[in-house]
Amino acid sequence: MKLSIIIVNYNVKYFLEQCLHSILNGSQNLQTEIFVVDNNSVDGSIKMVRDKFPGVKLIENKDNKGFSAANNQAIRAATGEYILLLNPDTIVEDDTLNKVVDFMDLNPDAGGLGVKMIDGKGKFLPESKRGLPTPLVSFFKVFGLSALFPKSKLFGKYHLGYLDQDSTHTVDVLSGAFMLLRRKVLEKTGLLDESFFMYGEDIDLSYRITQAGYKNYYFPGTRIIHYKGESTKKSSLNYIFVFYNAMIIFARKHFSKKNARVFSMMINFAIYFRAFLSILARFLKGIILPLTDALLLFTGILFITNYWERHFIFPEGGHYPLAFLYIAVPIYLVIWILSIYLSGGYDKPVRLRKIIQGMAIGTISILFFYSLLNEHYRFSRALILLGALWGTGVITGLRFLLHLFEVNGFRLNAEKNKRFIIVGEKEEVERVSELLQRTGMTPAFIGMVSYHQHRNNTNGFIGHLGQIKEIITIYKIDEVIFCAKDVPAQVIIDKMSNLNNEQVDYKIAPPESLSIIGSNSINTSGDLYVIDINTIIKKSNRRNKRLLDLIVAATLLLLYPFLLFIVKRPLGLLKNIAFVFLAFRSWVGYIAHPEPESQRLPAIKPGVLNPQDAFREKTIDDETILRLNLLYARDYNLANDINIILKGLRNLGRN
Repeated sequence: MKLSIIIVNYNVKYFLEQCLHSILNGSQNLQTEIFVVDNNSVDGSIKMVRDKFPGVKLIENKDNKGFSAANNQAIRAATGEYILLLNPDTIVEDDTLNKVVDFMDLNPDAGGLGVKMIDGKGKFLPESKRGLPTPLVSFFKVFGLSALFPKSKLFGKYHLGYLDQDSTHTVDVLSGAFMLLRRKVLEKTGLLDESFFMYGEDIDLSYRITQAGYKNYYFPGTRIIHYKGESTKKSSLNYIFVFYNAMIIFARKHFSKKNARVFSMMINFAIYFRAFLSILARFLKGIILPLTDALLLFTGILFITNYWERHFIFPEGGHYPLAFLYIAVPIYLVIWILSIYLSGGYDKPVRLRKIIQGMAIGTISILFFYSLLNEHYRFSRALILLGALWGTGVITGLRFLLHLFEVNGFRLNAEKNKRFIIVGEKEEVERVSELLQRTGMTPAFIGMVSYHQHRNNTNGFIGHLGQIKEIITIYKIDEVIFCAKDVPAQVIIDKMSNLNNEQVDYKIAPPESLSIIGSNSINTSGDLYVIDINTIIKKSNRRNKRLLDLIVAATLLLLYPFLLFIVKRPLGLLKNIAFVFLAFRSWVGYIAHPEPESQRLPAIKPGVLNPQDAFREKTIDDETILRLNLLYARDYNLANDINIILKGLRNLGRN
């Protein structure tokens, strides 16, 4: 066997499917075996591999063993002269495997090899080539000097930015996303160090390869797409702690005790420094717009109050009590801002109707509680209404200004229906077009572009691939979808690289698949177009569900004296009201079921009631339970929850 390819998978089914398709296309003239090691995924990855790729050697772990241990499982079973460790969120060119094997055959001093990687928008990924993270190199990386001076031979050693990305080089460190290894070198160096659960193992093995007298090569003669970490967000605190702790393990293993101690102290400082910056940045990013809204509201109410006092309430002199400005107004502000948030006014893209809706709900809420107060604390309905009008005007006006000046890429109502072109042959283009429309989107335009130049604009085609730049401009295209069945990976990568200055996104549709994978799938599954979308995971639905829980809990608390005679377990109802207020439970959740299929549904809080409570028939089979749970998750709406609560009213005290 010439080549053994090993992919460790954890809950990235659609990326894995795309990756395997590209490998099969690129290994037809090469003796190859493919291993997929699944680390206890719950997204249907195992079934997908069995059904669609029966020739793949599947290793099913019953727990998440980590990247190193999982790779080692397959390495021990592999028989290839070369071992390729490959991430599931990658796509290889059709000639990648042949080219890298040929390079290793021609360069017996090569112990390992990495290739040129681009992201899903066609941009070069600097981690394609890396230097050894010595204390000094790590210092420059941690404190941002390597980012400020990427091409400096002093500061840019982490990503070796001073080396030409289009020339072959020897490098210190290979990327674990694509790491081709010579088997006889692994026999000398040993396998991946399993003390690295995730991150750092590629640095460690790369270092051991050079210590064994071999070289690591960066080879740009072929390219891969690397979507870069759907399962781990690099801005998250978890990533910061895991990555930098891996650096400490590496230092203790390979540096002198003195250097390792200095390195560990520096890295520990960096961990908490970066964690602090991450928390602070996240907090400021989330709070700055609501805080600005509150300040504008307060400033406006201050001027309105002053004017109202002088001309209408106290023309002879006088003021509202200090309690109005320093107690009542801040309460009003909190209610208005909270109402805008719960209405979706701070979601992206921003929709003005959500802000207006939030201000209206907040105003009604304020007036309702105002009417319940003692007359001594009822300062002025007019000021509440004038404040609401001011707030609606100034907050929507601020959004227009942010949109006009594109502050931090801020776009108003940016959820316009997108314009697509699909590149491929007619049969596959029509299949992908139908898939795109079945995902629940409403495309403004879908154009068919032929892969072959000899096709003209008959049969529905608007042009061919050679005209794609002009087509994007003329038809104002937002996204380009390539049909992997018809368009070779090398051509796809060429076009993505050549067009990376165009303001478009790119996606790839695997053959016979219900998914379309694209550049924006790195950070959110919202741009991973899949037919069986679980709508309950949408941010707006989760927020609306939480708001309904709070409203129902408050209503039940007010009506509790009457519900004593209706609910089966009144004390249990009180307990559930408290748990819902504390966000430990929801009024409606899934039907409890031990089958693995239930565990694959989007996670929500345990429910007091469930979809079964909407039916008179209380005994249903397992298949119906799974289907009810699936339908509840996929077709979620508030009306369903309200219906279940009303029909299950007597059971609201249930444990």
